[in-house]
Amino acid sequence: MSETDANDPDPEIDRINLRISRSFLDVVDESWRERGFNSRSEFIRYALRDAVNNPEGAGFWKDLAISEADLTDGDVISSEEMRATYGHDDE
Repeated sequence: MSETDANDPDPEIDRINLRISRSFLDVVDESWRERGFNSRSEFIRYALRDAVNNPEGAGFWKDLAISEADLTDGDVISSEEMRATYGHDDE
């Protein structure tokens, strides 16, 4: 849900709230710094633009979010199961 700030000089810009786990926020913060972004907001705007402009990659982000939630909950699968599921064989 977006909120308009009456004190914002640009009425075309909305502020939004985003709720994510602290552990994932730590990963986001590390990522934007390592990649040379000036701020967390700049990095998130870039990531959102990329997801909108490249919707074929959206499945990756969804899978990543699900994986993070599973890991947090202790729900993990072995690398052998992953290879069987996705058909990758490193041998």
